Amino acid sequence: MEAKGAPSPDVIVIGGGAIGLGIAWRATKRGMRVTVLDEHPGRGASWAAAGMLSPVMEAHFGEEATLALNLESNRMYPNFIEELEADAGREAGYRQCGTLAVARDADENSALAEVYRFQRELGLEVTRLKGRECRALEPGLVPSIRGGLLVEGDHQVDNRALVEALLAACGEMHVDVRKDRATGVIVENERVTGVSLEGGERLGGGVVVLAAGCWSAAVGGIPPEFVPPVRPVKGQLMHLLGPAAMPLATRNIRGGDVYVVPRGDGRLVIGATVEEQGFDTTVTAGAVFTLLRETWEILPGVDELELVETVAGLRPGSPDNAPMIGESGLEGLLVATGHYRSGILLAPITAAGIVDLIDSGSTPASIAGFSPQRFRSTEAVS
Repeated sequence: MEAKGAPSPDVIVIGGGAIGLGIAWRATKRGMRVTVLDEHPGRGASWAAAGMLSPVMEAHFGEEATLALNLESNRMYPNFIEELEADAGREAGYRQCGTLAVARDADENSALAEVYRFQRELGLEVTRLKGRECRALEPGLVPSIRGGLLVEGDHQVDNRALVEALLAACGEMHVDVRKDRATGVIVENERVTGVSLEGGERLGGGVVVLAAGCWSAAVGGIPPEFVPPVRPVKGQLMHLLGPAAMPLATRNIRGGDVYVVPRGDGRLVIGATVEEQGFDTTVTAGAVFTLLRETWEILPGVDELELVETVAGLRPGSPDNAPMIGESGLEGLLVATGHYRSGILLAPITAAGIVDLIDSGSTPASIAGFSPQRFRSTEAVS
């Protein structure tokens, strides 16, 4: 059954997380009619995340192109937030707090020294600290900390406040956010012309943007050679609560296999596991134990805080751990998924890149290196 009444949208966004809502908000500001389809808009991985904006500390050997993308999106954040808050009429939880990575022992300190050399070779702004300097910045650290790295440009955003602000801004801009599931895309004459909804409705549109995170590959109707190779990567986190007037930490802190993200209201978000467990979102006692133990080894005062929430989310992973942003190769279908651990960080640049692509018909340089088509085999395109 075809949808009747209102004009067809110029853009249909499948997925209502930070990426999809960011695209919808930006596209509407360009004068486009936009519909977002998601059974639970603003939830999913975007709700479960910690909100670290940490491009420097997430820099890895051999991933310099992704680092450049992350850095540019991080630079965009202040203006992105200012504009979003003005449209939404509410705060989006952005905090310029910096990030401190610490070493618990000599081996970890040596590993941090290697990371520091790599970061400096790339021209990144990072400061090497001794243990006592780390504790001067964060008195809650265990006295035995051996050293650390301070990245003053790695910040955070309260991801839940961010998606609520995006939903509010989309509402103010008259984005049609529908709590419905897209079961598939409609392909006519080798072009995507709309989507099919769970109840049987068919919704036509000018362009479809696939931004459904780790569920992007499950959307039907897409010829196999154009399906993005995205998979779920489970991450378990916990939320602790202490007095806002006496926070246990004031910066993002990374140590061992955990990170700690302090909110302004006394909450600490602690994460996160990295698990290849399919679509399972069970919170396990073992993960909670490990996260608490690892955190206690760097911030022993954590044992006096209230445990208020545990959560598991599913990150969208790609074969090379880099996002897929741009033209799918199938006319009328764009892709914005595979952001893995950096979906919140990459929301500004993904939204800008996809909307520029829709508006101009040309892929902007900012996202050109992350085409979804890089995974298509020579057999598939011949």
